[in-house]
Amino acid sequence: MAAAAWPLSAVAGFLPASLSLTLLIATLVVVLVLGAAAVFFEHIRKIGCMHSLERSAVSDAFFEDPNSLKKVPCPSIFDPPEKYISLIVPAYNEEHRLPSALTETLNYLKRRSTADKSFSYEVLIVDDGSTDCTSKVAFNFVKQHKIDNVRVLLLGRNHGKGEAVRKGMLHSRGELLLMLDADGATKVTDLEKLEAQVRTLAKEVKPSPGASTSSSQKLSDVEIAVFGSRAHLEKQALATRKWYRNFLMKGFHLVVLLTAGPGIKDTQCGFKMFTRAAARKLFTNIRLKRWCFDVEIVYLCKHLRIPMVEVSVTWTEIPGSKVRMTSIMHMVFELLLIKVGYGLGIWKIYS
Repeated sequence: MAAAAWPLSAVAGFLPASLSLTLLIATLVVVLVLGAAAVFFEHIRKIGCMHSLERSAVSDAFFEDPNSLKKVPCPSIFDPPEKYISLIVPAYNEEHRLPSALTETLNYLKRRSTADKSFSYEVLIVDDGSTDCTSKVAFNFVKQHKIDNVRVLLLGRNHGKGEAVRKGMLHSRGELLLMLDADGATKVTDLEKLEAQVRTLAKEVKPSPGASTSSSQKLSDVEIAVFGSRAHLEKQALATRKWYRNFLMKGFHLVVLLTAGPGIKDTQCGFKMFTRAAARKLFTNIRLKRWCFDVEIVYLCKHLRIPMVEVSVTWTEIPGSKVRMTSIMHMVFELLLIKVGYGLGIWKIYS
């Protein structure tokens, strides 16, 4: 019994110096790993708690009307649709790329609404805490096109693209909701391809629970997600990118496959369309606020059994991308959050 009470230093005296050092290093490694795991799981728990608070919180957000100087209350994704389509544009320090993209987008929407009186639209620009003149640029478009058609939501500080898209979706009025990047990399006219796929799938899919039971089924009541895809451009991209970028992207795609499973080849294209019912389920569940919220959307679609399809779109690389080499590591970390958070049941999926 006395021997069992000996201090570790006394036991170490009987061991060779190399073995003592090995034991010390192994002990330190175990302590560091356990400490890192504890911090990681606490981070996942906090994300879950924050999400629960956000779900139950009453939004006090509003839109500013630069013409009347009045505050317009934000609608909710739970309200009936008031427009045919909502376009959500997340923007962070986009004062240079935003004007041309918005001009092209609004010209297209105006032409289409002139030709078809039943086509109504809104463009919602979500300023994700920009430090440049992004909000000024956005409000200039509100002045030109009126707040009924163009709205700006200010997040105050930078949260991440995922949070900007989530906020925009939750405060939109459309039957169909389209997210698109502020750089205009995807031709806005390609929304017709996604729209056509939504209508095709809507004929085969039953309305979501609680939807209208009238004989004329509303498009907004059917749960469908359609993703724009650049997968058809992969060969060209591999030929023009540097080898280490190709290596990193291939590795990232492998991790995505292990996290969300097969089905969608290009999860990161910023051109995605949702029916109102699908957006309501997806964006009230989503947790990630930055890079990999797209992958989380695919994961949620599978678990909520929301039909999803991929459609090739016209895409052009625009200078000024905010994705850096360090972003890849952040993405991998977020993919791990998805796998562990949902896999262990720490994050609940609400249907």
